[in-house]
Amino acid sequence: MAATVWKGHLTFGLVSVPIRLYAAARTETVSFNQIHKPCGSRLKQKLHCPVCERTVERSELVRGAEVDSGRFVLIEDSEIQAVAPESAKSMEVLEFVKLEEVDPVYFDTSYFVVPESKVGEKPYYLLQRALTDMGHAAIARLVKSQREHTVILRPSAGGLMLHTLFYTDEVRSVSDYGHPELVELQEKELELGRLFVSSLAATFEAGKYHDRYRENLQALIAAKAQGQDVVSTTVSALPPAMDLMAALKASLERTKANLPPARPPLEAGGSEAATAQAQ
Repeated sequence: MAATVWKGHLTFGLVSVPIRLYAAARTETVSFNQIHKPCGSRLKQKLHCPVCERTVERSELVRGAEVDSGRFVLIEDSEIQAVAPESAKSMEVLEFVKLEEVDPVYFDTSYFVVPESKVGEKPYYLLQRALTDMGHAAIARLVKSQREHTVILRPSAGGLMLHTLFYTDEVRSVSDYGHPELVELQEKELELGRLFVSSLAATFEAGKYHDRYRENLQALIAAKAQGQDVVSTTVSALPPAMDLMAALKASLERTKANLPPARPPLEAGGSEAATAQAQ
């Protein structure tokens, strides 16, 4: 069963709803261990104090923050709790915004919001229904993992989903990004582009997509554990460089023939540099 990652109250106006947060998703990866090759045993890391010149047990550890180079102040858990704002236990709704106005680039981690008790179910589902009917989401604050997060709560699958948000200064900017005015597109090119999008248009179904790299690693580990030979995967060759119109037409023909798309996405231009890069 999923573990509770936060417990407290969701408040809006004078209404208070006891809730729990559960992690909604997590990255699945294949992990490896550091092995001592001569004997095949797993290595262990030890904490070493360079002043005392000995291994330190975890029971001797305390929390510290560096204030100057090489100078630290020790911080007790009780001191951290003493300076925690109200959002450490109570998540107050600050405002309601149109969900469509929130750029997904600000979304970080996702959590299921679940009412803690029967008493909290009615106000919980009242908020969920109101947000659904209005097409809005709630902005609130939440303290978690020694940080105050700005969060957004949105209706999802009959309940409320919470996402922590990146702050504005955490969202990076790239000077070369987002300058459509630098390129002039012909109507025939746009028409072919729209046709290509239409040819691959589909309803989003998350279950259709898989991490093939992770699956291949798992198959590799299973094969080696049984003493079997490892079969290398076939990597598609880069497509040849060609002009944009020809590339779009070829892409449409490939789609009509129900062939897998070429990798990686073709760059327009057909320059000698692109040909050299493809090779």
